Amino acid sequence: MKHPFERVVQEHGATVLRVCRAVLGVQDADDAWSETFLAALRAYPSLPDGANVEAWLVTIAHRKAIDVIRARERAPLPVAELPSTGPAPAADPDLWALVATLPDRQRQAVAYHFFAGLPHSEVAAIIGCTPDAARRASSDGVAALRAKWQP
Repeated sequence: MKHPFERVVQEHGATVLRVCRAVLGVQDADDAWSETFLAALRAYPSLPDGANVEAWLVTIAHRKAIDVIRARERAPLPVAELPSTGPAPAADPDLWALVATLPDRQRQAVAYHFFAGLPHSEVAAIIGCTPDAARRASSDGVAALRAKWQP
């Protein structure tokens, strides 16, 4: 028979916090601790009777701490000044007007890939297609823009 989840938190909360602090340090440990118990709460009903709850929680805590580290690595770093890259590639209002005339998928693929700099795999996830279809849509969109645009 399983204990109420509140008791699980009381019994193993300190251990989970130690794991989070060991991996992350004091600053981010509280967030990882909370995420651990949120994930555990969702999965607790399907945990088999007699399972080693502490080991299960430590595994979740370790994974949540690793997620925090990965998120930290992907976070942008502040800089004193933005680098000068010259004029934006689509600063011309006429070009924006032409982009607006493209079919939806082409317009979105061009905007996300060329203007926002996202890879085709991410563009595909956003607009709901395969990476090859996103690549094709952006290519067709650029070809249509080149055919119409007179700078």
